[in-house]
Amino acid sequence: MTKNEYDLKIEKLISWAHEYYVNDNPLASDEEYDKLARICLAYEQENPNLSHPNSPNKRVGGFILEGFEKASHLSRMWSQEDVFNTQELEDWIKRAHKVNTNLEFFCQPKFDGASLNLIYENGLLRQAITRGDGSIGEDVTNNVKTIHSIPLQIAEKSLVEIRGEIVIKKADFEKINIERIKNNDQVFANPRNAAAGSLRQLDPAITAKRKLFFNVWGVGLNSLRSTKYSQMMDYIYSLGFVKPPMQTITSSVEGIENLYHEIIKVRDNIEMMLDGMVVKIDDIETQDELGYTVKFPRWSCAYKFPALEKTTKIKDIILQVGRTGVITPVAVVEPTDIEGVVVERASLHNFDEIARKDIRIHDEVIIIRSGDVIPKITKVFTERRNGTQVEILRPTSCPDCSSELLDEGALIKCQNLDCPSRVVNSIIYFASKNCMNIDGLGNKIVETLVNEKKIYDILDLYSLKYEDLENLDGFKEKKINNLLNAIENTKTTTLHRIINALGIEHIGEVASKQICLEFGLKVVDISFDELINLDGIGEQMANSFCEFMRVNKKLVLKLFEIINPTVEEKIEVEENNFKNKTIVLTGTMSVSRGDIKKKLELLGAKISSSVSKKTDFVIYGEDAGSKYDKAIELNVPVLTENEMNKMF
Repeated sequence: MTKNEYDLKIEKLISWAHEYYVNDNPLASDEEYDKLARICLAYEQENPNLSHPNSPNKRVGGFILEGFEKASHLSRMWSQEDVFNTQELEDWIKRAHKVNTNLEFFCQPKFDGASLNLIYENGLLRQAITRGDGSIGEDVTNNVKTIHSIPLQIAEKSLVEIRGEIVIKKADFEKINIERIKNNDQVFANPRNAAAGSLRQLDPAITAKRKLFFNVWGVGLNSLRSTKYSQMMDYIYSLGFVKPPMQTITSSVEGIENLYHEIIKVRDNIEMMLDGMVVKIDDIETQDELGYTVKFPRWSCAYKFPALEKTTKIKDIILQVGRTGVITPVAVVEPTDIEGVVVERASLHNFDEIARKDIRIHDEVIIIRSGDVIPKITKVFTERRNGTQVEILRPTSCPDCSSELLDEGALIKCQNLDCPSRVVNSIIYFASKNCMNIDGLGNKIVETLVNEKKIYDILDLYSLKYEDLENLDGFKEKKINNLLNAIENTKTTTLHRIINALGIEHIGEVASKQICLEFGLKVVDISFDELINLDGIGEQMANSFCEFMRVNKKLVLKLFEIINPTVEEKIEVEENNFKNKTIVLTGTMSVSRGDIKKKLELLGAKISSSVSKKTDFVIYGEDAGSKYDKAIELNVPVLTENEMNKMF
C-alpha cells in the first residue's frame, strides 16, 4: 500500500470513528470498521514514521500504568462562583457593570463530569491533566488518547490549553452498570462518578471501553487573537471538538433567564447530565479588566439548577473532627436517591443551626442537593413527631479523644493537639507538596508515626531522631536519612509557606502570601479589622484566621522559633518610571522574562499576562506576536528591551 492509499484509507477510518463514537451515527458495520482498521494498522506498523497522528489505532490503550504522575497546568484552572437565583445573578452582573456597562453574556450548558485540561503544541496533543487543585493535577494523557471525541492532532500550531468536562452519556452509563452487575462488580452511583473513575483507570484499555465524551467549555493559556470569547470558542470547535447544544449570546438578565429555564425544561432529554448553566462575559478585554478573586474569575459564574428535594428520616447524628479540630455534626439519614446519587448523610453545619431548626433524631425532614453542594436539611416536619424523637445535645467532649471541647457558639473545637483525628490530618497537610513539601512523609508514614507515638503534633517532626525510626517496619537507613533531611530542609523556608501549611480554613496559598507580605511575623497578633482591610480577604476568611491564631498562638510561635522562616518584606518603592504601572512582556529577550519580571516588580510594577486598555507598557523582544499587535491596535505604548533599560 502506498502512502497516498494509506492517507485515503485513514481519513475514511477517522471519519467512521468520529461518526460512531461522537455522533452515534455508524457509517459502516463493525466488521467493515475492524477490517479497515487492521489494514491501516499493518501499514502503520511497517511505517511508524508515516502513521497519521490522529489514527484511531492509537486509541486502544497501551501498557498498564503503575500510578499517575503529578503535572502542572500552564495556567490556573479556576473554580466557578455559584449563583442560585435571579437576585444573585443580578448582583453578579452589577459587580461587572463597574468595569463595563455595555455587556454581552456567552451562556453554555454546564455538564456534570470530571474537568480536564488538554495541552496542544505544534498541533499535537502533548499532555492531558485532571483539574486537581487548579494548579497541579494528574497526568492522564495515555487514557485520554483513547477518547475519540478528543483530537490527537489539530490545525492550530500555537501552544494552547483547551479545557472541558469528561462525561459519560446516560445511555452508556446504563450499559456500563448492567455489565458491572453481570460481573458482580459494584455499580457506579451516577454518570459523574463513572466518568471520573474511568478517566483514572491504571489500565488505559479499560478507559477505552467506557466511551467517555469530552465537552469543551473554555481555554487556558493561549495566544489566539479573538476579541470575543464566543468567537474563540467557535474557532476551538472548528478544530474538531464537538460544539455543545443550546449556546447563546445575550445582553440582558431576561435573555439569560430564558435560556436557563429552557435548559431546565429539556435537561432530561439531553444525553448527558447537566447541573446548571455557565454565564461568561463575552468581551475578552472586559474579562482581563475584571480579573480574578482568590478563587474565581470575576467574569464567569455558574447558574446552578434548583436544588432537588426529597423527604427522608434522620437515623442518627455523628460528630466529625476536622483537620483544624472543628466539630461538625452530620445527620445520618435513610438512604435517599436524588437524581442518581444515593444520599445517606447531610450537613448540619453547626449546633446553633440544629437548635434554630429544632432538628431531632428520628425526625422526618426535607433534604436537598444541588450540583456539587453537600446535601443539607431545609425543613423539619415537627407535626409528624410521634414521641420517639430524641433531642440533640451540644457535645462537651471530643468524640475521638474525649478531651474537653471549647464551645464558642457556632464553632465547637477540639483543642487537644494529640487528638488522632486532628494530628494525623494536619501533619499530612503540613507535609504535602504544595505546603512544606516534606518528601517521603506520605499519609501512611504519618499514620505510622502517630500510631507508634513517635509524634503527637507538627512540632514533634522537628525533634525526630534516627533512633526513633530505625525499628519501625519499612524504615531502612537511606529512607530514614532522606526523611530527616527533608524535614531539616524546611527550615528557613518562606513565612507564607508555613502559614499555608497550617491548614487554616479558607486561607490558601494566595491569601497566605498576601497576609505575610503585609504583616510578617506579626501574623499571630493581627486583628479582624486589620485583615478585613486587605483586598480580597472577606469576613469569613478573616474570622477563620483570627480564631486559628487565638487558639494556636503558642504552637505557631514555637514553629517560627524552630524553622526561623524567611520573611519577605513589603518594600516601599521610590518613584520611578515603572511604579504602579501595568506591564505585559512578550517575545524573546537577551535575558529571561522571569528575571525582567522580578526586576520590574521590585520597582512596584504589576506584570499582566494580557493586553488591555489599562496596560501602561508592552515590552517586547523578538517574535513578539499577538500581544504586540494588540498593543498597537489599542494604542498602548510599546518598548524594546533597550528602551526599557534606558528607563531603568
